[in-house]
Formats: sequence, structure tokens, C-alpha cells
Amino acid sequence: MLSVEVTGDFSKTVNWFNRVNKANYMQILNNYGVAGVNALASATPKDSGLTSESWGYEIAQSQGSYSIIWTNSHIVNGIPIAVILQYGHGTNHGGYVEGRDYINPALRDIFDKIAEETWKVVSGS
Repeated sequence: MLSVEVTGDFSKTVNWFNRVNKANYMQILNNYGVAGVNALASATPKDSGLTSESWGYEIAQSQGSYSIIWTNSHIVNGIPIAVILQYGHGTNHGGYVEGRDYINPALRDIFDKIAEETWKVVSGS
């Protein structure tokens, strides 16, 4: 036979749920969306400046989770310029232009701040 005895209450757990539930996630995500757009615009290689000026973001919600999706609307002949700057591309004359990893370093600090703020919310720090 197994017997379990519990003393006390769930007040700490209830307080934690209340604190997490009161967090204004949309405002927090919007702040990081804007910060990401600014970081990406600053880090984007500039020729005409159209790609760096074309960053935006969306916030998606699905089954209790949220995502920030950074977008770039500068597309030429169906080709997303931000992507070919990141990963490289072939030229019309058989050459190749090597990509430059500018997106990941630009967003690294944003991701670190999101993780830090999330930890503060859930841990009560």
C-alpha cells in the first residue's frame, strides 16, 4: 500500500501562475520585434539600402505559444534579396557571390535578451 501525506498549500504555485499569467506578452514581443527590425536594418549589407529598409516583423500565436517572425519585403524577380545576401547566389555570367552571415549575429543579442526576460518572468527574479 502506498500512502502520501501533504502539508501546506499551493499558494506559491498559485502565485507563480498568477504572475506568469499577468505578463503582457504581446507588448514584450512587440518590443523585441522592433528591436530585431532595427538590428537587422543596421546589419544588412547596403548597396541601394532597399533591403535594409524592408525589414518588418509579425507575431504569430498558435496553441498557447508565440513566435516573432522577422520578414523582409525586398524581392526582385521573385528572389528575396535578404536571403541571397545571407546565403550567397550565382550570377548571370556563371560566377558566384558568397553569402555573408549578417542575420544570426544581428539577432543573437535579441535572442539572449528574450531568454533573460522570459527567465525573469517565470522565476520571479
